[in-house]
Amino acid sequence: MATFRISEAAALLGVSSDTVRRWVDSGRLAAERDEHGHRQVHGADLAAFARAQVGAVDGGRSSARNRLRGIVTEVIRDAVMAQVEIAAGPFRVVSLMSRQAADELGLEPGVVADAVIKSTNVVVEVPGHDRVAGHP
Repeated sequence: MATFRISEAAALLGVSSDTVRRWVDSGRLAAERDEHGHRQVHGADLAAFARAQVGAVDGGRSSARNRLRGIVTEVIRDAVMAQVEIAAGPFRVVSLMSRQAADELGLEPGVVADAVIKSTNVVVEVPGHDRVAGHP
């Protein structure tokens, strides 16, 4: 079973190590000590905790479940289209939309925005694995 150090759990949850320690100390997140006395979180416990942290979506109802809140870092407009870049934590999301849509939303660097991703083709990668699933 996969286990994660406090710092690894913090990075995956997008919070500080101190926050994860407080959650462990308060009993919100289960952790055990390893043979060296360091706290570690079981992967299944971390996944359940992360799932429980997913907040309700503000606004209307939508079938899109993948939302990354971030800050607009760049908007490039031409006569018809706009390219909008959002920094959402360590992730860079780029969206192409009509210039009219970008103007109506008031998209400019510094604006907080949600990138809502709906796709029938999602590539999943696991760091450190050299082979693709289904291929030897």
